[in-house]
Amino acid sequence: MRKHPLAPPPPPHDQAGTVPELRAPDPVNVLVVEDDATIRRAVQLALERYGYRVDVAADGLDGLEAFRAGAYDLLILDVMLPELDGIGLCHRIREESLVPVLMMSARGDALDVVAGLEAGADDYVIKPVDTPVLVARIRALLRRATFEPSQSPPPHAPGHVLVFGDLTVDTLGMEVRRAGEPVPLTPTELRLLLEFAAAPGSVLDRRRLLREVWDYGWEGDTRVVDLCVLRLRKKIGGGRIETVRGFGYKLVRT
Repeated sequence: MRKHPLAPPPPPHDQAGTVPELRAPDPVNVLVVEDDATIRRAVQLALERYGYRVDVAADGLDGLEAFRAGAYDLLILDVMLPELDGIGLCHRIREESLVPVLMMSARGDALDVVAGLEAGADDYVIKPVDTPVLVARIRALLRRATFEPSQSPPPHAPGHVLVFGDLTVDTLGMEVRRAGEPVPLTPTELRLLLEFAAAPGSVLDRRRLLREVWDYGWEGDTRVVDLCVLRLRKKIGGGRIETVRGFGYKLVRT
């Protein structure tokens, strides 16, 4: 299938006819791994225009080498890559890091989406994608990665350490332990668990989770929620989060 380039849009103007500030608030280092030279360059230029610092790689092995050599705040990986595909690359990265990962695919095929999320990606976009949409997804990922909890403990808890059976969640230290052992969670997985922990025993539907965890201000793909819940279950215990068929999910209290 032919890939479509991502074309940066013309600068938006306000009512006075001036170009508003588009720069990222702080320097953010992004690695883009994409084999199509046209798309790779277009994404790089589009993100640099918003103030991001962007490095690029043309295949999976070069992407892995660049990732290990640099310090990146976010990775954008194409699914279909030579040498090492995006799914394999994401697996390798997750063995070493919890850095936010956004997958890009030229196909809307469900298998691509599921494989990318199962590999540990936090979100995905289907090409072609408009620059404002891509930047919105990036900003949402970065907000999750830099999430700072309230200094006030949840009203239902005697303190900031919540206990659910063998699972403890420190809402201030942002630490999760299972049977005393640390549980490594990606920023998205941690935000998802905190959302459940704030309302134990309550059923949370997928749309609410997309809004509160993924920061979607639009209708999103609920497969993102389902796959992240699946990954979270593997880490904290399969019976800790129950599926309420037709409604959503809930965290078991004990």
